[in-house]
Amino acid sequence: MAVPTITLNNGVAIPQLGFGVFQIEPENTEKAVLEALSAGYRHIDTAQMYGNEKQVGEALASSDLQRSDVFVTSKLNNGFHRPDDARRAMDQTLADLGTDHVDLFLVHWPLPTRYDGDYVSTWKVMEEFAADGRARSVGVSNFQVDHLERLAKECDVVPAVNQVEVHPYFTNEAVRAYGSEHGIATEAWSPIAQGGVLKDEVITEIADRVGKSTAQVTLAWHIARGDIIFPKSVTPERVRANFDIFDVGLTAEDVERITALDKGEDGRTGPHPDTFDMIPG
Repeated sequence: MAVPTITLNNGVAIPQLGFGVFQIEPENTEKAVLEALSAGYRHIDTAQMYGNEKQVGEALASSDLQRSDVFVTSKLNNGFHRPDDARRAMDQTLADLGTDHVDLFLVHWPLPTRYDGDYVSTWKVMEEFAADGRARSVGVSNFQVDHLERLAKECDVVPAVNQVEVHPYFTNEAVRAYGSEHGIATEAWSPIAQGGVLKDEVITEIADRVGKSTAQVTLAWHIARGDIIFPKSVTPERVRANFDIFDVGLTAEDVERITALDKGEDGRTGPHPDTFDMIPG
């Protein structure tokens, strides 16, 4: 089955379901990506921070698919926010991926307590990448509403995407609502809360009724709400199961019941973007 797409604010179509390579070791990445492509995925989400861009590129080169057939996302590492560093980092990403462009390039974290809080100059370099074609679309990751509002006031290009933590226990409604209002698509990382929602009674009840796993029901909930998701696995059976979510048949009531599981900030599993300031190395 063809994966549904979402049209971003610059007219680029992005597959709503992708394959994530976060925490997949470099030596396992090429095989995992090839398995995903074989299963039907056409969107690969990587990042400089993950250390496996080169292996993603090797998988793309060794597959039977054309470069234009696969939507590739990567992200700027936290250590490269200063403009010249960002430019060099982008050149390295393209070299490692073996391509002349990425389909989407994101600022991985805003780092408001680093670089004198100056993520605006970083974003203006991202605008350069969009203008010269090295990135078909540019966006952000882990940006809060106030971060997005600052970009709106001081920059020219509205991010195409904001990739943030979203799952049934942390629906991140304020950020999603801002994105919806301003034409910024929401990508959901940790879509099953690192497995934390898979034994939830409500999700289990729905899964039993529709004859799917709790992971499949949770991923289908994201799709129903308009999120872009990219579950990861190195297990071929699970890679394929995560792709088999378009006939789950959730009702509007099912979606509402899962959404109501939100725990607010108590449900967050990752660091808070206002305070996270880790720079690798």
